[in-house]
Amino acid sequence: MIGMMYLVLTALLALQVQSAVILKFKFIDDSLLSVNDKTSTTADGTIKGIEAAVAKNNNQAVDKAVLAKSEEIRQKTKETIAYLREVRDKLVVAGGNPKGATEYKDINAEDIVATTMIGSGDKKNGLGYPLKAKLNEYSNYIKEFVPDAKQLALDGRDDVRVTTAKDQTTKEQKSKDFAQLNFESTPLAAALATLSQKETEVLKLEADALSAQAQKVGAKTLVFDKLGAFASAESQTVAAGTKYKAELFLTASASNIRPTMTYNGSPLSVGPDGHGKVEFTARPGNFDQAGNAKASWTGTIRLNQAGRDTTFKVTVPYVVTKPVMQIQSASVQALYYECGNKLSVQVPALGAQYQPSFGGSGASFITGQKGEVTIVPSAREVTLNVSSGGNPIGSQTFKVRPIPLPTIKGYVGSTDIEDKRGISASQLRTMTMRAIADPGFATFLPEDARFRVSGFEVTLARGKRPVLPPVSINGPQGDISALANAARADDRLFVEVKGVQRQNFQGKVSPVNVSRTFTVSVQ
Repeated sequence: MIGMMYLVLTALLALQVQSAVILKFKFIDDSLLSVNDKTSTTADGTIKGIEAAVAKNNNQAVDKAVLAKSEEIRQKTKETIAYLREVRDKLVVAGGNPKGATEYKDINAEDIVATTMIGSGDKKNGLGYPLKAKLNEYSNYIKEFVPDAKQLALDGRDDVRVTTAKDQTTKEQKSKDFAQLNFESTPLAAALATLSQKETEVLKLEADALSAQAQKVGAKTLVFDKLGAFASAESQTVAAGTKYKAELFLTASASNIRPTMTYNGSPLSVGPDGHGKVEFTARPGNFDQAGNAKASWTGTIRLNQAGRDTTFKVTVPYVVTKPVMQIQSASVQALYYECGNKLSVQVPALGAQYQPSFGGSGASFITGQKGEVTIVPSAREVTLNVSSGGNPIGSQTFKVRPIPLPTIKGYVGSTDIEDKRGISASQLRTMTMRAIADPGFATFLPEDARFRVSGFEVTLARGKRPVLPPVSINGPQGDISALANAARADDRLFVEVKGVQRQNFQGKVSPVNVSRTFTVSVQ
């Protein structure tokens, strides 16, 4: 008997818990309906706020279009809420209650809910199926204003709360459609709470959409909210004793616009501060005697205000100063023909931006380290053109000097053959001929002043006739001892230079058009 009583008590407690849970669903339903009514009133207030902002911004066409869309959103929402309330009324009446009742004869009424919302048998002709279509039609419409809006009515296989659930009971709901998932084996109080929840979700999407619309109102209104001081001087450079002139004025900009800008017709990058960055390489122009050339650039600023483009144009004058080339060399007044004349060409005004390249006429140009060039003239006059980064800097013309001819000196042993005392027969062993560069030329271009005698001829003569055949020597030095035994006092040595060569800075050897003869007396 005691055991039987325990079982009855347990059953009663279970019934009490079930009834308490169902009653909580009614409390939730009542609370949601109250909140939804207040949210709907708030949405009406949002529309009025947008309308007031449009009027404040002088009823611009763009803002009026935003207001029209906002009113459309409100109307669509009201229609959807009215549809949900109609479904609610039909469900309440089907449970044997009068329309609009808040207290119900049977708060459970699971069978009535299933028949009304799902349908009888397998027909699936209940109110839950058109309700799904209506809710998703609304959420798809709201995507125009809230791109990340989710569908309001999902089947079990599409609802992440079902597909990602860990408990087996929830996972089993995956095969159910929207109507079955929300209204199968569901008490009347829970079904009504579900409909109220859908109202809440609809109103939440409406609030997000109206918030996005409200932010658009006035976005095209030109409000100057950034002020600053700016000074413009006639010149950034002023000489002592002269007047400095400038204008000081107020500048204003608007943070709610993003203007487009151009420089001489080309688009400019506009930073977050609304400033366009103008940067270009100044081109040389028609310089006056002071080395200045007037130039200008044109800038445009275009902004859209009230659906209408407005363009501001400004022409900005500036002065291009001719860069001064500093040319350093052993001699910058003239260059030497077919020699490696090394020059250093610097333009201090360009600083680190100096990226020189060289060309011109009348010579070949060999570029060295930064600013260095070797000029090898091939004409009587050379023009050097200097550019930096592809932009012309200037030109310089040079006269070209001929290479000074070397001086030819001869020695027998260590005795100069031009010694007035003459050469004794016993000294006739070795003769050397030297081609000595001009001292000034050798100082300027030592690598191009390398001369040598390539050959000479020595003849021993007595009276008007040669004593022996001439001795021919290749190179600057040779053996003439064959003449010593035949030589007598008062004989003469007749020396003729046959060839002279020059080696330039590149190691190239070329002949030099020079001739020289010597007459040496034999003692």
